[in-house]
Amino acid sequence: MSRVLSRRIFLGSALSAVAGAAWAGAPAVSLRPHPRPEGLHRRSAPGAEALIEAARLDGQVTFSVMDVKTGLVLEGRGETGGVPPASVTKAVTALYALNILGAEYRFATRLIATGPVEIGVLKGDLILAGGGDPTLDTDALAQMAADLKDKGVREVQGVFRVWGGALPFERVIDPSQPEHVGYNPSVSGLNLNFNRVHFEWKRGGSGYNVSMDARSERYRPAVTIARMAIAGRKAPIYTYKDAGDHDAWTVAKAALGNAGARWLPVRKPEAYAAEVFAVFARSQGIVLAPGAALRDAPEGEAIVVHRSAPLRDVLRDMLKYSNNLTAELVGLTATAARLGRVASLAASAQEMSRWARTELGMQGAGLVDHSGLGEQSRLSAGALAQALVRVHGDGQLKPILKDIALRDDNGGIDREHPVKVTAKTGTLYFVSSLAGYMTAPDGTELAFAIFCADTARREQIDSRAAGRPAGAASWNRRAKQLQQKLIERWATIYGA
Repeated sequence: MSRVLSRRIFLGSALSAVAGAAWAGAPAVSLRPHPRPEGLHRRSAPGAEALIEAARLDGQVTFSVMDVKTGLVLEGRGETGGVPPASVTKAVTALYALNILGAEYRFATRLIATGPVEIGVLKGDLILAGGGDPTLDTDALAQMAADLKDKGVREVQGVFRVWGGALPFERVIDPSQPEHVGYNPSVSGLNLNFNRVHFEWKRGGSGYNVSMDARSERYRPAVTIARMAIAGRKAPIYTYKDAGDHDAWTVAKAALGNAGARWLPVRKPEAYAAEVFAVFARSQGIVLAPGAALRDAPEGEAIVVHRSAPLRDVLRDMLKYSNNLTAELVGLTATAARLGRVASLAASAQEMSRWARTELGMQGAGLVDHSGLGEQSRLSAGALAQALVRVHGDGQLKPILKDIALRDDNGGIDREHPVKVTAKTGTLYFVSSLAGYMTAPDGTELAFAIFCADTARREQIDSRAAGRPAGAASWNRRAKQLQQKLIERWATIYGA
């Protein structure tokens, strides 16, 4: 990429500061400043329209940039129009969860006994009860089995049951996505390994050896809840069928090569967690007789409790790795805490949208999920930038946003770039968004949101087709280049 603004511009003579007094808090409704003198900084910073034209992006390009101290809108383009925000939605979800649950909130997964433990025998059922923890993994279940033994349990007289009803079950986050993508798993109150199963294959002397396991850092327990068969075809690469007691997958033999692995989504998350926990309980000498999953909230004593890291840390990882399941679970949990119950993912997203409009002034916010995976969600750049200004003072969001590396003239990461950006990215095919905070060389801090979307080209995508749509990669690359050039423009004009 060819950077429009050189480092010499940033580090050379200071340009004039933005006129206007700052007040202690941002106003409820931000006002535009008076027009700047014609031609000011024109030689140093190319116009936004020229940058957009040079990017050659079909569709919409909207943005808003604001001073975090004064709340003034410094520049905007189409900033009131709603566009698909993609994963930038997760920044709103983080604010929602922090507001409702608090930064120290911890998700709890419990082992509940329905009867007393007498001389090592649990005189009742054992229930693995989920609490919506998005970070529960195989290592955690192994530790819970060890803790159960440490509590003196050697035998369970009743049956082993699971409960995921703390949150509503959703078969997928977004029905329009391909069936096999790991970023679109099922959602439940009990989730394991981000509801993904590890599929691995290796060519052997008489064909392929395949495995399906719930691997983690320490363990690789094989599972039967998800099964794979190799089919002698070229396409489609994957097929899925609900086989009642398991997920039945097939994979095209022609697509395998010699060896490989990938994560596939789990559609039976409660049964998945139950199978894996039973393996570890057996390793502790506790043999569990399977029972039916519970529909109603369990009653009894929690004899083992696994707690997640504080919500602040969970959200930091969610924003860094853009995990969709984490976003859905924290959003659903916040809605359940806010309303006392939550009916569905869509209803929770509507409630979060109402909260954003009421509490953050995000007029026009209309979200269909908490992750941004659904392309029907709409946010405006102006509303999001205003929300970022409003929450800047409480210091909760910015520290958990990701540092975004800007690029040098050759397209490589420029670790010495004088402009620093802390933000959330969002990407779908023909959708690219970026929103957060930027710090100019003189320390001036601005809040911004940039949305690029070609919804017409998205509508032409065949979700059943394998691979990236033609033109999507180059479109996305140009969108990211444009985002950087706009940020560099704002740093020159408003923070030199």
